[in-house]
Amino acid sequence: MSWKLEAEEYAKVQAPREACGVVIIRKGREVFWPCKNISEYGNNFCIDPSDYAAAEDEGEIVAIWHSHYGVPPEPSEADKVSCEKSGLEWYIYSTPMNAWFNFKPSGFIAPLVGRQFVHGVVDCYALVKDWYQLERNIILPEFERKDNWWHKGENLYIENFRKAGFEETDTLEPGCGILMQIMSPVPNHAAVYLGNDLIIHHMFNRLSSRDVYGGMYKKYTSRIVKYVKRD
Repeated sequence: MSWKLEAEEYAKVQAPREACGVVIIRKGREVFWPCKNISEYGNNFCIDPSDYAAAEDEGEIVAIWHSHYGVPPEPSEADKVSCEKSGLEWYIYSTPMNAWFNFKPSGFIAPLVGRQFVHGVVDCYALVKDWYQLERNIILPEFERKDNWWHKGENLYIENFRKAGFEETDTLEPGCGILMQIMSPVPNHAAVYLGNDLIIHHMFNRLSSRDVYGGMYKKYTSRIVKYVKRD
């Protein structure tokens, strides 16, 4: 049985939830390695790190696979972003449409305004990271962001903003990062200040947007940070 047939059967068993897995090369053959989807959100997937590590122990991972249910297999914006991060070829199988699609990294960056929210992939930090790359030619580091980390004892923005090259400041100017604490024990949202009382950011379950910096956004501001160039 080809690995695609095995993947199709796995997708049907997991439906309507998205199924996921990887393809490895073992003893000169492509082998399908099913993985657990640990995402807490609906039509989304996140490969269990322990399953991914087990696959690496068995062979070289050459592709990522997941399923769509009831929609075509064309990649979503989040799929394209994740493919770029992985550096691997991606395959999507749609059930019950019984259709396949595959694609490879191509330099894709989602539009800064109007992107859909997928936590850990296309979220507020991803927006900040992409803005700095596109507007300032600055590459910020990537950080793993587990679902609801702010309610699980983690404090990612405070622990990592200095590692990313930022320092606290009392002066708000274009390009500054604004950390907000929204219904959370720790700062859990970030925006970039554009000047003229405008910010660009990506709220949970909303499209990324430019908004006036005032009202709730100022109310929930925890601190302002500025990128400092380091040699």
